[in-house]
Amino acid sequence: MSIRAFAKKHEANEPITMVTCYDYPMASIISETAVDAVLVGDTLSMIVHGHDDTTKATMPMMVMHTQAVSRAKMSQVIVADMPFLAASLSPRDTLLAAGQLIQAGAQAVKIEGCEAILDSVEACVMNGIPVMAHLGLTPQHVHQLGGFRVQGRDDEAKKRLLEQATRCEEAGAFALVLECVPADLAAEITEQLSIPTIGIGAGNQTSGQILVLHDMLGLTVGRTPKFVKEFLAGRKLCQKAIDAYVHDVANRAYPAKEHEYA
Repeated sequence: MSIRAFAKKHEANEPITMVTCYDYPMASIISETAVDAVLVGDTLSMIVHGHDDTTKATMPMMVMHTQAVSRAKMSQVIVADMPFLAASLSPRDTLLAAGQLIQAGAQAVKIEGCEAILDSVEACVMNGIPVMAHLGLTPQHVHQLGGFRVQGRDDEAKKRLLEQATRCEEAGAFALVLECVPADLAAEITEQLSIPTIGIGAGNQTSGQILVLHDMLGLTVGRTPKFVKEFLAGRKLCQKAIDAYVHDVANRAYPAKEHEYA
């Protein structure tokens, strides 16, 4: 799938599917599925590195994980997150940082927010780097937002998000992630824009959906958000397999003859 295919699926009213991915083994698995695109998300700061939020993700982290995912030679589009502050300093600095992620193997970058980054979005697009915008709950602004909270519930916030969505499209974004916003607002934004919207906790009237891979596989430590559906009880299956290994070793059932070298 290419960046242009996002628009084609949107125009055909075919839902776009995305999941996060942070490493080569999972990328190899995903490459053999029907999912449309992967996001090397700054959530790796939490999921892989054990931090409390995404502000701890750094550019070297994002480059390293993007390189690992790209080595799977997947047909899916690879989008890489611009980490905290990388898009807020200057258009030139943003362009250089985005260039690192493209050279690492991404086909596009994702940038959170609106007002502070519009010039940077335009700079990237003008220089051939596709940009996916991100509004609603923007985790890099978690401290300013007062926690991981639903956005756009009152009239003023709703109006602001509608305006920001239009400005992101005008700046050249090829798609827009809407995170943790009321379903009716997400539907209104989707109707308003010509570019596809990708929802996460935003109802099912967006142009597509994205989930954190570890959430949907039941591998996440601690509680998962309300919008998550676990498609696999991953932690329990992994624990069961490890306990089976311990049992076989303790009872000298493993290694067996077929696992030995002559």
